[in-house]
Amino acid sequence: MPHSRPRLVLIDGSSYLFRAFHALPPLSNAAGEPTGALFGVVNMLRSTLKERPDFVAFVSDASGPTFRDAMYADYKATRTPTPEDLKRQVQPMLEIVAALGFPILRVGGVEADDVIGTLAREAEALDIDVTISTGDKDFAQLVSPHITLINTMTSTTMDRDGVIAKFGVPPERIVDFLALTGDAVDNVPGVNKCGPKTAAKWIAEYGSLDGVLAAADKVGGKIGENLREALAHLPLSRQLVTIKTDVELEVGVEDLALRDPDVDTLRALYRRYEFNAALKDLEKGFPTSTVVVPVGAEPVPATPSSDPGEPSRDAHSGAAGNYELVVDEDRFKHWLEVLARAELIAFDTETTSLDAMQAEVVGVSFAVEARSAAYVPLAHDYPGAPPQLDRARVLAALKPMLEDAGKAKVGQHAKYDMNVLSCAGITVRGITHDTMLESYVLNSTASRHDMDSLAREHLGYQTIHYEDVAGKGARQIGFSQVDLETATRYAAEDADITLRLHQQLWPKLEAEPKLASVYRDIEIPLVPVLARMEQRGVLIDVDALRLQGRQLASRMHELTLQSHRVAGRNFSLDSPKQLQALLFDELKLPAVLKTPKGQPSTNEEALEAIAEAHELPRLILEYRGLAKLRSTYTEKLAEIVNPRTGRVHTSYHQATAATGRLSSSDPNLQNIPVRTEEGRRIRQAFVAPTGWKVLAADYSQIELRIMAHLSGDVGLLSAFHGDQDIHRSTAAEVFGVSLGDVDANQRRAAKAINFGLMYGMGAFGLARQLGIGRGEAQDYIARYFQRYPGVREFMDRVREQAHRDGFVETVFGRRLYLHSIHSRNQAQRAGAERAAINAPMQGTAADIIKRAMLAIDAWLADRDDRAHMLMQVHDELVFEVREDAIDEIRDGVRERMAAAAALAVPLVVDIGVGENWDQAH
Repeated sequence: MPHSRPRLVLIDGSSYLFRAFHALPPLSNAAGEPTGALFGVVNMLRSTLKERPDFVAFVSDASGPTFRDAMYADYKATRTPTPEDLKRQVQPMLEIVAALGFPILRVGGVEADDVIGTLAREAEALDIDVTISTGDKDFAQLVSPHITLINTMTSTTMDRDGVIAKFGVPPERIVDFLALTGDAVDNVPGVNKCGPKTAAKWIAEYGSLDGVLAAADKVGGKIGENLREALAHLPLSRQLVTIKTDVELEVGVEDLALRDPDVDTLRALYRRYEFNAALKDLEKGFPTSTVVVPVGAEPVPATPSSDPGEPSRDAHSGAAGNYELVVDEDRFKHWLEVLARAELIAFDTETTSLDAMQAEVVGVSFAVEARSAAYVPLAHDYPGAPPQLDRARVLAALKPMLEDAGKAKVGQHAKYDMNVLSCAGITVRGITHDTMLESYVLNSTASRHDMDSLAREHLGYQTIHYEDVAGKGARQIGFSQVDLETATRYAAEDADITLRLHQQLWPKLEAEPKLASVYRDIEIPLVPVLARMEQRGVLIDVDALRLQGRQLASRMHELTLQSHRVAGRNFSLDSPKQLQALLFDELKLPAVLKTPKGQPSTNEEALEAIAEAHELPRLILEYRGLAKLRSTYTEKLAEIVNPRTGRVHTSYHQATAATGRLSSSDPNLQNIPVRTEEGRRIRQAFVAPTGWKVLAADYSQIELRIMAHLSGDVGLLSAFHGDQDIHRSTAAEVFGVSLGDVDANQRRAAKAINFGLMYGMGAFGLARQLGIGRGEAQDYIARYFQRYPGVREFMDRVREQAHRDGFVETVFGRRLYLHSIHSRNQAQRAGAERAAINAPMQGTAADIIKRAMLAIDAWLADRDDRAHMLMQVHDELVFEVREDAIDEIRDGVRERMAAAAALAVPLVVDIGVGENWDQAH
């Protein structure tokens, strides 16, 4: 379409070179010079030339630090060094760009983004339309009526409406959005676990980042805690993601006219690097020819020419694949034969729900070689949908292959697909790889392990998102309503990209034998174990929960009335604003903690700090605790009972916690309180069927035992081998008294020291926890280390290793990277050192209980009529056991849990049995 105004195209050269390098295979010319990244960039530039813009600039990062490095020492600290093969292509790239006639800009002290931002705003002021050619989301902040983005490699554009559709916020709020989500690539810290949807929701609700900061106390749940923990660094994050638009440049927009190409130089360069198709176009006098990209795909580099002289592509290419829609018997039979011959099958399911235990299969996709996949639709039922193969017959035909343990399969979060297919009567076996877990084991501290993120990071590939095919929000349709052509592009791509990711990630794991062992011997075998636990579910006494919910509501009402009496007037216990006015303006209580805007905080920590000064804060804290139990458990658990099974089915997450611990959701079983009466009553609603009992097995003080093993401290080893009360033993050592003379306060102090030191607690934290002076707490710690010198040596040794290697390991080789260990920020560095000390213990504990689960699951395989493993919560396993098999199962569980690791001290397992979880705990 012709433009009525002059047009400037700004090319984000650094971004394209990097993405092309990681997307294309390691191509080289006859002389052995690397050419893959060059090839991708040249294809993109040739496409740009066709449009003949009035002004153009190829903007690349200059070498050396920028102003952001000065602002934040860890900026881009997690990036790996630039590969040598990429470095070798930078200068040839600049030579080709110059020969094509593109002005090149590289400005020291700033990034290419800032140069582009400055030129874009300058052009806008001159009534020049601007197109920024990039794949970088950060540029969305620049979009305006006259500034648009285009990904030249995918021919996708983004204007203001496109920004809102993609991110859920307008361009002027993108900086706020990016500050909240953070940027793992550039190591910009955001709010932990705050994804794009949460960030957009907060900005919509509170207007801006400043509004979110001001309302931080209002945000509930774990994400609210994460937000409040991030308050200190979010202003810096906002600065880091803001593109500078006032860089002093030696050239202006009108200096950026496209020059005629240097044909002789181009000819020599194309011959040297063997770009045969480009050379043919040049010789024909058509330097503006373009390359066609498959419809519906978003590959990073343009698809190469099929000319025999052009470099070939392999499985690591970022190009889109050839995807087949299978709707007739002959083609389905063909694919059955392909699957039967395949050594490894990547597969994926499309369904009606994210709840795997209630989802129905809409279609299945497969890939056995890169860039080739098939989608078999089974239940698309939109008006006018073409006939599809019968679902029951297709699944029956696939069942032998899916259940064949000898037929190797790879999935992305394959447990979900296993659970979906279990509801269709198929027990999937032979899951030998899972790309989510490959990524997680390689680097558990990476922020995301979903397919879209992994494809961008490892393949340089922009996948089709679910929202792209099904819409967003209230207008989103089910996958069964997506037309078959679109569904094929989306679903087949999932299988294809899963296979390509495996081909990238598995060699990296194999190169690290310890990590490969964690993946191969712990994580992958655990997938079917967790799937069976999720499929089994746990029985809930719904009536008991509802009764407790009514009782909680009654107690909350009593607390409300009591609070009103204490305050002398009515107010809302749920309103932070009213609480601020009452507690700090009227009652004149000390404002110990402040919000980012300087207002007195009313969060839990702030109320705890003033609970001794007045009766009201304690009443408010009790009210909040009961409100959380009621909303999270007594109401929600009853609502999520599966109507088909009559049970609650949690989802376990392997790729979440950096230390290797499992987490769970819907419901979250990890956070049910055990120390309060109300929390224990919730556990009473977890029951066994008639004729069965609940059995709970819990490791005793496992992390302290791991500390004894890792430190080799003689005192700790002796205490555990003597089966002593470790806290009483520590108290006797620290306070210099006999075991029999240790009183309750001394044992409490020793327990705080034992656990506190594991988590890096210092004298200040110990003093606060025990309610003593800092000097006295420091004296306790000094005496502890005098009595247990091996612990001090272990902690010093771990810190030294963390600073040297940048990571620490568990006993079994699981690795935790510590990205802030070399930070110039003392608080961040200290936090990394605390994590370094704790991670080997918490991570080893996670590995041990996973190994125990594997052993117990194998042992129970032929005892399915007597016991089922139902839940894993921290260091505890919960079973339902037939009443006449209690003794056998108790002994077998204890034996296998105790043998899950060979430590220098014994692993002790406490086991209880009862009618419900609380009785058994």
